[in-house]
Amino acid sequence: MANNSSVVGGETLARNIIYRVIIVQVLIAIFLWINFLLITTFFMKDFFYTTMRYILFATTLVSDCLILIVTNVLIIFNYFRSTMQMWYCLIFYLLSSLYTFVTPVTLTAMTMERYVAICMPLQHAELCSTRSALHCILLIHGLSLIPCVLILSIFFAFATQDIFFQDRICTVEMFILHNWQRNLRSAISQFYFLIMRITIVFSYVKIMKVAKAASGENKKSTWKGLRTVILHAFQLLLCLIQLWCPFIEAAVLQIDFMLYINIRYFNYITFYLAPRCMSPLIYGLRDDKFFLALKYYALCGLYKNNSFHLTN
Repeated sequence: MANNSSVVGGETLARNIIYRVIIVQVLIAIFLWINFLLITTFFMKDFFYTTMRYILFATTLVSDCLILIVTNVLIIFNYFRSTMQMWYCLIFYLLSSLYTFVTPVTLTAMTMERYVAICMPLQHAELCSTRSALHCILLIHGLSLIPCVLILSIFFAFATQDIFFQDRICTVEMFILHNWQRNLRSAISQFYFLIMRITIVFSYVKIMKVAKAASGENKKSTWKGLRTVILHAFQLLLCLIQLWCPFIEAAVLQIDFMLYINIRYFNYITFYLAPRCMSPLIYGLRDDKFFLALKYYALCGLYKNNSFHLTN
């Protein structure tokens, strides 16, 4: 009887894992399709790829697509207990670590762009030119790469050579050899997000002052920009909680393995997938010009609107 119960329990667990993997695949496929449509719309109109806020928006879309693809591959490998050589895992870690930071840093840059547009309108054209946008993207990736480089430099300094030729299940924790490295990684992440939170709060306060003093169409535009900043702040909060997930999961793992599996699945859906689906909501649907263009191309040109053609 005990053996039969264990077999049934094992089959139930395997079935639940397959169902969860399928659900994740469906969600990721939907998000990737939406992002692909948004990226296509971005490149179809020169107004979008010559305007800084849309360029930064496209950067978040590409970053979200890459992080979804990389984490999805790792989830499949982890759920089915598949192994890979450390060198391949190193590439996955580099991409996931880099683009985990690229999205929130880009959100902060987008908030600063809204601050310049609303609070410094005369300097906006100069400070937020296409050239400045490209420099900003390089800076974003440079800043996002620093935590990954620090962690990997420490790993290479302490790891033995034979570890690079071993086959293991690829996880982020593989590159943490000592507890102080985990604390260092956490400290770096918290420092980054402290700076980003301060930047967003500063922008919010400044835009709020302008919104109260504005009138007519300027007031409407300013309050819309303020709501965009609030959505960026919420999206950034979800990204911040994402960095706390490994510590929560590590503590739960010591208590109950099934509870650990359930919490890890919940964390991935809530704090990895949810923030990545908010970018299309914020700009793809709330921005009037982008929404009109998206509607036009999504319907293969069947949708006609005078305001859309005037901006072509």
